Amino acid sequence: MYKLIAIDLDGTMLNSYGIVTEKTKNAILNVQNKGIEVIIASGRPIDSIRAIAKEIKSENYFISGNGAILYDIKNDEILYENTLNKNKVLEIIKICEENSIYYNIYTEKEIIAKSLNYNVLYYYKENLNKDEENKTHINIVENIYDYIQNHDEKIAKITICDKNQTIFKSIMKKLKEINEIEVLEVSHMSRKIIRQGTEEIPIKYYYTEISAKDVDKWDAIQILAKKLNIETENIVCIGDNINDKKMIKNAGLGVAMKGSTPDIIKVAKYVTETNDDDGVAKILNDIFTDNITKILQ
Repeated sequence: MYKLIAIDLDGTMLNSYGIVTEKTKNAILNVQNKGIEVIIASGRPIDSIRAIAKEIKSENYFISGNGAILYDIKNDEILYENTLNKNKVLEIIKICEENSIYYNIYTEKEIIAKSLNYNVLYYYKENLNKDEENKTHINIVENIYDYIQNHDEKIAKITICDKNQTIFKSIMKKLKEINEIEVLEVSHMSRKIIRQGTEEIPIKYYYTEISAKDVDKWDAIQILAKKLNIETENIVCIGDNINDKKMIKNAGLGVAMKGSTPDIIKVAKYVTETNDDDGVAKILNDIFTDNITKILQ
């Protein structure tokens, strides 16, 4: 019997417009009504996840920064964290500045950036439809190096983006030379859609995410599972990208979204529909109507 379900956000629970559909909300609520713990496991900062957790009535825990933070919602408390060393952050910023490549910093509470572009532009547009308390906090800073140097921020991850694949591969090579960090190997472009009036504007870019050594969603899930006395075979993990690989590979039931990066498809026990076709709702409904058992046999 499954007791814990961990679900990624972007590309998984959220559709391309950044919305949790009513169909997905209802499927999650049905699972929660059976006494099963449903948590978000995302790369987003705390406040951004907290708003979505509230929306789906997930009231106990979530994972932020790709596993850098395990957060207790009810007690407003960080149960576990593995954040980046400030000197490593400054080293990465220097490389980005010297190569004129776009980057942003995810702290526990906000995203620090020099301008609204790529992923930060997406969050900004997403904020326009949210109440103040539910917005992803974005801090636009002219000199990020000086800001980080002069503030004691706990940094969960750094995201680096570019439209040009050649430039992006060049920066990836330099980043991999830095010790004691994890550089996410993302093999495909991020594709999101923002609405501007009646117009739909696609946002496409190559990106990587950098975190402290040994940060992973699955490691944070294991800490929570131990706290809740839940065995690995009773855990379901659902995701779409390389930062979901370990949790999908190791969970009792690892589920990939249709269209996920190929490495995720390879390790998943089951592939559901896309995020735009309510894939999360489908797999949750299948699990709890015994359809998944028949499919896996």
